[in-house]
Amino acid sequence: MLACVLALLPATWLRVSTSDRLARGVADAPSAPVAVVFGAGLWDGEPSPYLAHRLDTAAELYARGKVRAVLVTGDNSTRAYDEPGAMRRYLAERGIPRQRIVADYAGFDTWDSCARAARIFGVRHALLVSQDFHVRRALALCQAAGIEAYGVPVPEPRDATGYAGGLRELPGAVKAAFDAAVTPDPRFLGPREDGVAQALAAGGSEGD
Repeated sequence: MLACVLALLPATWLRVSTSDRLARGVADAPSAPVAVVFGAGLWDGEPSPYLAHRLDTAAELYARGKVRAVLVTGDNSTRAYDEPGAMRRYLAERGIPRQRIVADYAGFDTWDSCARAARIFGVRHALLVSQDFHVRRALALCQAAGIEAYGVPVPEPRDATGYAGGLRELPGAVKAAFDAAVTPDPRFLGPREDGVAQALAAGGSEGD
């Protein structure tokens, strides 16, 4: 019983520590300079359904004027797998000017994405876009990385994939507690980039 209690403590910490920073939906979300969208896999080079729903929510936030730029962050560890590139194309096809979309190609996990958003791209205030089972972890980690963040949960049907994602959050919460306490360097740090600053300063016309 003690082991079960200890195993659930990180998940309980995530729920309690983030409950006041979750919007009920896009309309309820506050304004912020940037939306951060976390990767969720590709199917044949295109965003998976879960990732597409995240991107649709980010596109709606932009269309409503809630954000002025979008940072897409995911895995591009091989030439054959370019998650941020697919995310950027998807958003551009849905009306967001390309110069308003910034790609982080080294967001290998949630902590790396949050740490790099703060340290590499200079993000200080953001809306975080992800499914409910993940957005709390993203909130806690971005807060630990120094970002004042607000979560926008993406609604999903309660299917097998959703339940699997929820179960995966139990060990994910343990890792999140460690990352928030230790704040390690991301797997790849690299030099500062001004992509987000340029996106926020860009005009509204379509372009590269």
